[in-house]
Amino acid sequence: MLIILGVVTFLDRINISVAGSSIMSDLNLSPEEWGWVQSAFILSYGLMQIPMGAFGDRRGHRKVLALIVLWWSLFTALTGMAGGLASLLLIRFMFGVGEAGSSPCSTGVISRWFEKHEVGKAQGYVWAASRMGGALTPFVVIPVMMWLGWREAFYLLGALGVVWSIVWYAFYRDKKTTDTPYIYKESNEKTSINWKEIVRNRQFWIICAMYFFYAFGSWFFFSWFPTFMELGRGFDKSELTYAVAVPFIMSMIGNITGGYLTDKLTKKYGLKVGRKALGSSSLAVSAVCMFLAAFIPGKMTVFIFLSLCFGIFDLMLPSAWALCIDLGKKNAGAISGAMNTFGNIGGFCCGILFGYLVQASGNYNLPLYMIAGMLIISAVLFAFINPTKPIVKED
Repeated sequence: MLIILGVVTFLDRINISVAGSSIMSDLNLSPEEWGWVQSAFILSYGLMQIPMGAFGDRRGHRKVLALIVLWWSLFTALTGMAGGLASLLLIRFMFGVGEAGSSPCSTGVISRWFEKHEVGKAQGYVWAASRMGGALTPFVVIPVMMWLGWREAFYLLGALGVVWSIVWYAFYRDKKTTDTPYIYKESNEKTSINWKEIVRNRQFWIICAMYFFYAFGSWFFFSWFPTFMELGRGFDKSELTYAVAVPFIMSMIGNITGGYLTDKLTKKYGLKVGRKALGSSSLAVSAVCMFLAAFIPGKMTVFIFLSLCFGIFDLMLPSAWALCIDLGKKNAGAISGAMNTFGNIGGFCCGILFGYLVQASGNYNLPLYMIAGMLIISAVLFAFINPTKPIVKED
């Protein structure tokens, strides 16, 4: 169910980028106005990560996940009813409020249902599924747009989320009844969150900063990548479908592989090797690939290096989210929400800085050097995390 949710989450998130030119033309939106539409989602999505993660930890993930998927599915469908800039801004902001709970609540579910040596693999599959959703989006949305129109594509994907919510609420249960040693066992008491203890912990701020700089790389692929390939390296629109899909497929492979590696290495060598050594090295190698993509000219060369970059730095993603369980224990949802909030702030900064650098220099390659530098900083910060010292002490 979480794998299906990962696919649905990114189908609903990236469909607006695929349909962007049609929406702008139909609603008479300028590029500047379209930028605000994209930012409305990132703003609410980033701001609500912590509250939604904490909400799921406190109230139970059966009800909360069913509710938030139903919520964002409603606003996915309402996107198809937008009549102008004002309504679209409001709808996309409210859509982000719901989607903000997906990743932290999924992490909370994994912390309650999977044993310690399996959480990385579980995270890997869930994140791989989200990348699969990104790869599938143009192949799902474009045919519907050509056959029925862009509005109908949003109605269809909104209905898909409603079905998921119903099935999830019918079959999922919050509590585990066996004696198997899971990361965190549910009790009859509501989970309390000691934010004073969390924010005083140095590791909490390191993991948040690490994800902030990592997100400069990930949000490049979520936002500027198609534009860079078209305007920066001369890809035709007919080539963009596969040029966008292949890096997402590489990321999917990276997440699955990273999930297996972090669990296998952790079991054999311990958390310091299985989590931080894998994460730090993956980020460092991906920074080299990003640098080479900027430095070496040519269409196929940049396609290869950027595909490798996306796949390699997402090798570390299951490790990062598994760390939220290792360090957060019963508050894994809240801490993963905080980490993802900082990631979205990084993504927001990346989008703005990318545009300013291109406008000032007229060079689409220059921002890639910036992103390579941010990935190096993320790799260094990852190396300073100690996964054997939890942020939250067990009672």
